[in-house]
Amino acid sequence: MLNLLYKEWKLAVHPTGYIFLSMGAMLLIPNYPYAVVFFYQTLGIFFTFMNGGATNDVFFTTLLPVRKRDVVQARLFTVIALEVLQILLAVPFAVLRCQISPTQNLAGMDANAALFGLVLVMFGVFNVVFLPLFYRSGYKTGTPYLLAVLAMTVVVVAAEAVIQLTPALKQTLDTTAYHPLQMAVLAAGVLLYAVLNLAAYRLSARSFERLDL
Repeated sequence: MLNLLYKEWKLAVHPTGYIFLSMGAMLLIPNYPYAVVFFYQTLGIFFTFMNGGATNDVFFTTLLPVRKRDVVQARLFTVIALEVLQILLAVPFAVLRCQISPTQNLAGMDANAALFGLVLVMFGVFNVVFLPLFYRSGYKTGTPYLLAVLAMTVVVVAAEAVIQLTPALKQTLDTTAYHPLQMAVLAAGVLLYAVLNLAAYRLSARSFERLDL
């Protein structure tokens, strides 16, 4: 597994995956839909898979003396690392945003703990749609990515709508001021992210093991 992970980071991850880690700085932009900041990393993940298709990465990896489910696991761990790293690197910018400009974000949720909980759910939905669809073929990336982004967008828009249209939630979740409910949303996001990634792994491994390359 360690060798597969080394291969992922050394050969597979597209440079944009590293570049998009810095997008957390966009949380400093006033009146900006902050959930969009994290959509960029899904592009980095997409480019990683697309680049793998161009280099026949999946085919050559399966020639190694490793199980197919280990190949899936290594790629999923890499995806999770990119997503979590972007969130962690964005936290200081969220704190700074609240310090230098505590006014309400007019374009969506403020940069707080609840936002990161929503982002975790967003990433989890992306993974559980994109990876299993990709591993049905081992090379098709376009349609799986579009469907994953669509699902992710629906989740974000629905969550934003519920928060904006519910006064009690708007006062507690859409604010730069701390509220315990924000931490509850973050905790729920962590739990859902773990569950969705476990589902993504099982579905992807099952599809990939059935695939005859």
